[in-house]
Amino acid sequence: MLTVRVGKTKMARRPNFSAKFLLKYMLVLVSAVVLLTLLLQKYNIPFKAGACNMARDCPEDHFSFFVRSGAANVVAPKICLQHKLVLGTVLNNAGLGINIVIINGKTGDVVKTAHFDMYSGDVKPLVEFLKSIETGAVVLMASYDEPSSKLDEEARKLIAELGSQSVKSLGFRDNWVFVGGKGVSVHSNFEKYLKNNNAKNKYENWPELIEIQGCIPKYLE
Repeated sequence: MLTVRVGKTKMARRPNFSAKFLLKYMLVLVSAVVLLTLLLQKYNIPFKAGACNMARDCPEDHFSFFVRSGAANVVAPKICLQHKLVLGTVLNNAGLGINIVIINGKTGDVVKTAHFDMYSGDVKPLVEFLKSIETGAVVLMASYDEPSSKLDEEARKLIAELGSQSVKSLGFRDNWVFVGGKGVSVHSNFEKYLKNNNAKNKYENWPELIEIQGCIPKYLE
């Protein structure tokens, strides 16, 4: 005789989504957005995450660039090439300290992007990165929050060899943007430096953001 057992059918478990968890997550997210907005308003900091504010075009044998430093410790720096963002918040490749973009001086192609924490980080990775730059490369740099505490003489010398003059005196929470190149024999004209001065700072413990833009000539051997 065939016996059939009748009972409760097991149902597949549903994902255990907690309404309380989602609510807490949303509250944290909203709070973060509100806090960022208040900080931007307090310090009067412009924020256009993906915009490249380049006011000019360049000749065919040049590359256009735009470099903006970070604003206090609130808004990350931005580096653009040929009207295209290559380093910034929306690309998630910017960070505290010194931000760097390396491009091929002949083609304009981006070779590397990196950032190095010069407050709580180690200078050795920066030194190795600078030593790896090949002749003919163009180097774009921008500070964010604090770019100098861990800079040693070797790192400053390597950056100076790229054409920077201000790196020798770069100090605590100074703002700095620079464009140079490996193999240059003269100081770069593309550099701005603003010293941290509590009597003149726009953002309390930080100077106001600075920016440069222009045209980089293609590298010719």
